[in-house]
Amino acid sequence: MGSDAEPSSESVKPKSLILARLTSEDVKPLLGSEPYFAQGKNAGELADSTVAALESARLHGPPIAFLGLLEPDTGDRIGNVLPSSEFSAKADPASIAARIKGSPFFALDVTKLDKAEVDQVLHACSLAKRGRSLEFIDGRAAMGHLTQVDSAIFAEARTLVDWNSRIRYCAGCGSPVYSQWAGWKRSCSSLLPWTDNTGKEPCPTATGLHNITFPRTDPVVIAVVVSPDNNKIFLGRNQRWPPKFYSALAGFVEPGESLEDAFERELWEEAAVKVWNIQFHSSQPWPFPANIMAGFYAIADPDVPIKLDLDNELEDAKWYTREEVLAALNSQENDPAFKLPPRNALAGVLIRDWAHGRVVVGGKSQSEVAHHIDEGETKPFRNFF
Repeated sequence: MGSDAEPSSESVKPKSLILARLTSEDVKPLLGSEPYFAQGKNAGELADSTVAALESARLHGPPIAFLGLLEPDTGDRIGNVLPSSEFSAKADPASIAARIKGSPFFALDVTKLDKAEVDQVLHACSLAKRGRSLEFIDGRAAMGHLTQVDSAIFAEARTLVDWNSRIRYCAGCGSPVYSQWAGWKRSCSSLLPWTDNTGKEPCPTATGLHNITFPRTDPVVIAVVVSPDNNKIFLGRNQRWPPKFYSALAGFVEPGESLEDAFERELWEEAAVKVWNIQFHSSQPWPFPANIMAGFYAIADPDVPIKLDLDNELEDAKWYTREEVLAALNSQENDPAFKLPPRNALAGVLIRDWAHGRVVVGGKSQSEVAHHIDEGETKPFRNFF
């Protein structure tokens, strides 16, 4: 991806980046021997279809993950859905494939491939032949410029690539693992039909379902707290953040907690702030490495003293007025009074929606707010995608 966009203020729309979609033919030199899935013991061998441990297994070549099918927009939001009965073992795969409409997407991990080999493929791909310039850039910088579909593709791809690269050993018995189900399962190598398991206890993953073998997503609450009159917002800064950077408080959901419980706990642990009127806004996948961000608003009393010495995670926390936040968002100076999260992060969306009057926390219900939209009053909560 690439762009000639300049740094922008809130009033300037940044130029778009485009997620490069390379065809299977483009990347074929990097894939290794066929078959690409359902591989046997040796490269180039097709696995026995009756062996469950080899279903869509990839044992040779760089990691690949199937991301799904981008179906054509039929206008009915249903798509060309086929019932599971259509995929029985007795059916002809070619006839089934012919009935599936849409474009399959895959993620290819080129991290461990030779850079010169990858560059050669990029320079020779169909996009390059049409005059497009391709480059690798930081995912966080790109997400704010991508379309909704491209953002979803990138988030899924990065999460699966990261998960497959990190999970290298079985949590049940410690044996190496391999990719199965087209990148959606990490299976224990002790289950492969040619593995010698003499003298070993059977791996616990040999029977039943186990969450240790499937991709994980860790929930995080993004906690935006405002005053009862909705004119102030509570923001903090972590000790490790860049200078002058402030954001909403956030934290991982712990075992046994609801999302609302995690919200209350984080505010109390980090700043001794008691909240009420917790209201959900929206969520966002955040593939760095594998999180789902759940954004909430709540009310708190700005006159209650703030305490930062309970867990010493925050360097500073304070209440800002709406005018101060708007000034920071609209500032075109290189050195504003304080900095806020970008629009591609859920915290940045929550702060902007509050600052621009697009949400009301407490006081009015969403239905009451919606009733007055035609009269030019505040709009109700919305998903930011």
